[in-house]
Amino acid sequence: MAGGGSWTFLTHHAHVLVAVADNNDVTLAEIARIVGISERSTVTILNDLVAEGYVERERRGRRNHYTVRSTQPLRHPSNAGHTIGDLIGALSRVTISSA
Repeated sequence: MAGGGSWTFLTHHAHVLVAVADNNDVTLAEIARIVGISERSTVTILNDLVAEGYVERERRGRRNHYTVRSTQPLRHPSNAGHTIGDLIGALSRVTISSA
């Protein structure tokens, strides 16, 4: 990376959200590996996303199933008028419905 910096444009929250959008049956271990963070950090981030209504979590047997709520607005005022679906659409490998 030019300049040797280690920062990225997207937060871990955004990366976790995209990982869930790409595969709604993804495991915590898989998300952690994809994003490059610990499983504990993954749990904290998923809890944040669920608490704020960006992701719904449903227990299915021993696993969780996640649904991204694509119509939720982005949080920052400079992104007013844009939704989670807009972000996912730009970054994800899959298309999610406006549920």
